[in-house]
Amino acid sequence: MMFKHSSLAVSLKKAFFLICAAPLAVCAQEWPTKPITFIVPFPAGGGTDAFARPLSAQLTKQLGKQIIIDNRGGAGGTLGASIAAKAAPDGYTFFMGAAHHAIAPAMYPNLDYDIEKSFVPVAMVANPPQVIVVNPKNVQVKDLKEFIALLKKNPGKFNYASAGNGSSHHLAGEQFKMLTKTFITHIPYRGAGPAMQDLIAGQVDIEFDGLGSSAAQIKNGSIVALAVASQKRAPGFPNLPTAAEAGLVGYEVSTWYGLFAPKGTPQPIIDKMIAEVQKAINTPELKTIWTNNGSDTPNLSGDAFGKFVNADIKRWAAVAKASGAKLD
Repeated sequence: MMFKHSSLAVSLKKAFFLICAAPLAVCAQEWPTKPITFIVPFPAGGGTDAFARPLSAQLTKQLGKQIIIDNRGGAGGTLGASIAAKAAPDGYTFFMGAAHHAIAPAMYPNLDYDIEKSFVPVAMVANPPQVIVVNPKNVQVKDLKEFIALLKKNPGKFNYASAGNGSSHHLAGEQFKMLTKTFITHIPYRGAGPAMQDLIAGQVDIEFDGLGSSAAQIKNGSIVALAVASQKRAPGFPNLPTAAEAGLVGYEVSTWYGLFAPKGTPQPIIDKMIAEVQKAINTPELKTIWTNNGSDTPNLSGDAFGKFVNADIKRWAAVAKASGAKLD
């Protein structure tokens, strides 16, 4: 059918848009009507859990529906990401991604998902820096300078644990080795939780960990922190120097955590979740937990968060290439 009057055509287009948009608006107003699942791609007890669980508890209060944590560890966080990418985009499944997922494209050439194309970025949840931690019995040093000197005198004697191949822990370790011209053996685990357990037990010597999963163990003396890989000292750890302050310039690694939704999730639901996440992480309760875990409260969501992820993917691809990091 042809319309002679453009104004009539425009009016009909507007009416069509309103008719199509109405169900989505109603959907967002009613959402959620049942429990929501957060897929966490690492075992319980790691850095992702340190932020996902308090956040889920607060969102449960705000939304009036239970947020369920589903830990799906394996393959450096890519197994859980793959499961989340295939979930129904109905607003009842979200994915707690991390810096690991910006690294994965450079380390896993045959991923069956794309962190940028398979998901919609919701919001950054936390961004604690990486921290260099050691078992005090295995590695007896007072500071980072002594630590580097010890490694140089004993190439291959020490090892470091990571949350898995292609994780930020892994690439942070490889970047450290490249900058310091040292050699440490990489021991991959299925997550930061199991890696930390073995570090405390002395089964491994070193970890380049996200501060969120190391914070409690640093404070209780189970492990010793030498420096944080950030431009400024971490919240809650005023006496812990940055790597640059300790003599290692250029070593900066953030272990950010962020919420994603499967592609196709209705935008009104995404918008509502963005608002709820920002409200949650700015509550006094979560601000305190975030500070204790070495993170500030980020304000990055939607497209801006997506641009951050894109830039991080490019940055880690360059690090992986320069360091020669490979899957073990």
